[in-house]
Amino acid sequence: MGLADDAENYDLAAEADELRKALQREQQKLSRARAKTGELLEAVYQAAESAALAVGRTKIAAPVRDRRKPRGETALLHLTDWQGGKATPSYGLDVMDERVDRFMRKALKITEIQRAHHPVRDAVLLFGGDLLEGVSIFPGQAWQVDSTLFTQIFRVASKVEDVVRFALAHFEHVHVVFEPGNHGRIGGKHDGIPHGDNFDRIIGEVVRRNVSAEKRVSWEMRDHWFQQVKVGNYRAMLIHGDEVRGFGGNTPSYALVRKGNAWASGAAKFEFRDIYCGHYHQTMQLTLANGGQLYMTGSTESDNAYAAEFVAATSIPSQRLHFIDAEAGRVTAQYVIWLD
Repeated sequence: MGLADDAENYDLAAEADELRKALQREQQKLSRARAKTGELLEAVYQAAESAALAVGRTKIAAPVRDRRKPRGETALLHLTDWQGGKATPSYGLDVMDERVDRFMRKALKITEIQRAHHPVRDAVLLFGGDLLEGVSIFPGQAWQVDSTLFTQIFRVASKVEDVVRFALAHFEHVHVVFEPGNHGRIGGKHDGIPHGDNFDRIIGEVVRRNVSAEKRVSWEMRDHWFQQVKVGNYRAMLIHGDEVRGFGGNTPSYALVRKGNAWASGAAKFEFRDIYCGHYHQTMQLTLANGGQLYMTGSTESDNAYAAEFVAATSIPSQRLHFIDAEAGRVTAQYVIWLD
């Protein structure tokens, strides 16, 4: 073995040593990030539990049972992209509160019209993510919010709990499905923080604990990239929407259908008919190859200057209400409820 071989072996060993050191540094950074995240989660949960004890929780009276023979339908409400804490000329936390309340009142009024013909005993609430705005999702965001992250978490959690309790007062059983969004992400995409550590998910867990004494509510919040929606024989996928990337700010209609078809063909390992998504603050309906639909739901916010300038798109504040035939496994009626 010559000097050249020795030099080459030395370079390889030195490179391997540098790689080991770099890996150790990244592992230490990841460990610190996870430790900080764990401390944050525990602080939020303890604060929420203390607040709940201080305020107290009254038991919700169940509605009168509908004893008619027809099997009836299930109300499905898709609530997404509240962006709680976002500040625009016509939007903030108080406006979010008012618009969410308006949606629930309108959804109940439409439900009562349905009930005049057949029972609608149960409700499914799909919370689709980006319920809060966050403070560090993009540069300069701090100048576009009306409250701290702490305030956002508790104001939004309070409104989610209001929605769940309102539904419990008007439906015999309420099933909640909770999917986090990109604005709830803790840290940057490449900070090594697990997908499940998300402020939207924290809000969901806070509310789940606060209503845990109510036996008529059930909860679905998997640490996964999508949530399963099951209503009798009806199957749907709940995503936030950022699983499909847009180009130049455009709503990626073709990409959504292409991915939706791939998921329905077995890639998601879950057999479903429809997909519910938000994220793009637009209302849209696209047909999948399996005959199902991709339902895109809008946002409660308004006057988004970024969307108007960069995406050249604005939308009227809205959320979505469907009625499901659980036995037939399909949507029987659909409503986009405008909130402006």
